[in-house]
Amino acid sequence: MPIQCKHLNEIRVTTPKAHVCEDCVKLGDTWVHLRLCLSCGHIGCCDSSKNRHATKHYRKIGHPLIRSIEPGEHWVWCYVDEVEAGELPD
Repeated sequence: MPIQCKHLNEIRVTTPKAHVCEDCVKLGDTWVHLRLCLSCGHIGCCDSSKNRHATKHYRKIGHPLIRSIEPGEHWVWCYVDEVEAGELPD
């Protein structure tokens, strides 16, 4: 039986307010892809980026769900359950 995410009820934010990794901007760095924290709206760079700010946000704050905010991507990832938890359309 596949693992199911138990955190979908914690979604509070689904739309980004910006399309930049503010943590990278502060460092003068660049990113590869952007991820949106579905609990608080923090935008961080993906794990393919040098700084991995989305994962760092999870490890520091503990918010379980992110979504891709890349054009055409709708997936949601749960850090806690380590599973793709579904999709959220734009």
